[in-house]
Amino acid sequence: MFMQIAIGAIGIGIVLMVGYLVVAQVRAALPTDGLNETVTAGMDATQATVFAGFGLIAVGIIVLAAFGLINVFK
Repeated sequence: MFMQIAIGAIGIGIVLMVGYLVVAQVRAALPTDGLNETVTAGMDATQATVFAGFGLIAVGIIVLAAFGLINVFK
C-alpha cells in the first residue's frame, strides 16, 4: 500500500511540475506592457497554487515516510 501511495504522489508531482512549466512559459511569452495586468495576476495566482501543491506533496511524502519508519520500529 505504501508503494501505491508513493507512486501516486510521484505522479501528482510530475503533473504539477509540467503544469508549472506550462504556466511559466505562457507567462514568459506574454507581452510586458500594462495591457495584460489581469492575465499576469492570474498567472501569479496559478503559480502560487502550484507551489502550494508542491508543498503539500512534500509534506505528504514526509508523513508517509514517518509512518513507514514507525511501522519498522514497532
